[in-house]
Amino acid sequence: MVLDFDLELERGVRAAAFGWLGSRVSGEDGVVDRSVLLEGFGYLGERVSLISQQGIFKPRILGLPLSITTSPNSPYDDRMGDDKMLRYKYRGTDPYHRDNVGLRKVMELGLPLVYFHGLVPGRYMAIWPAYIVGDWMGSFEFSVSCEEAGFVDPAFGLQDEGEPFGELKKEYVATEVQRRIHQGVFRERVLRAYRGQCAFCSLQHRELLDAAHITPDSALHGEPVVSNGMSLCRLHHAAFDRLLLGVHPSYVIHVRRDILEEVDGPMLRHGLQGLEGQRIYVPSRRVERPDEGRLEEKWEMFLGD
Repeated sequence: MVLDFDLELERGVRAAAFGWLGSRVSGEDGVVDRSVLLEGFGYLGERVSLISQQGIFKPRILGLPLSITTSPNSPYDDRMGDDKMLRYKYRGTDPYHRDNVGLRKVMELGLPLVYFHGLVPGRYMAIWPAYIVGDWMGSFEFSVSCEEAGFVDPAFGLQDEGEPFGELKKEYVATEVQRRIHQGVFRERVLRAYRGQCAFCSLQHRELLDAAHITPDSALHGEPVVSNGMSLCRLHHAAFDRLLLGVHPSYVIHVRRDILEEVDGPMLRHGLQGLEGQRIYVPSRRVERPDEGRLEEKWEMFLGD
């Protein structure tokens, strides 16, 4: 199959896409709405979208794919391999499908892509640049190396820093990408379960909300499941983690005695002391509500502090 493309245009659109994404992703988490990706940006009088219903996407202006996507309910088993590379499934099982041939050409030319990992329906973590670095016809998948913008030169070639630093860097970046994805999935699912509001004070500004763990994720049973989390604003997340506030397994908030008796300004009175005896907001689905066993453990820590 012969693919028609302009290499200079391919590079130009990719550089523009990366710059545009940098101004659109939300905060430090790299998360963006599907509607924003569909709208895209303007380039040489063309509207360039970054995503479609297909996992391997080529905008009309280009001859080669610009992005690859793993949707939250993908039928494909995209995964991280033992080599810390993303294993991205072919489009179908025909190695010579146009999309698969396009990714193979992207690999041959060393062109970068954007990788969108679906966290929940309509919300994606954007990771770029990503490179196709391997082609496994036997298992119908490509190997994808996710990099960081600071690790590539203006011509999109990986910097040659020598070994063993190069391998250590790649392993670090792969681990960081996995960590970001896992944290992103946890945050989006928790905030969705709590309808985008703080469980303690009902604040609804997503940029000020965290997915707070009940049992720390570093603990043996600190799994990133919704029942191990609560949607909390930054103030109440910090107060909960530092045991200034405690949540009884009955879902009632209590304030540490010394904080309750302290005399200070309106932030203390309304932000912390006013929560004494209040019941937290919990998700409507029972399976997503805070696990009572985890709350009991945290409550014992609160009492003993």
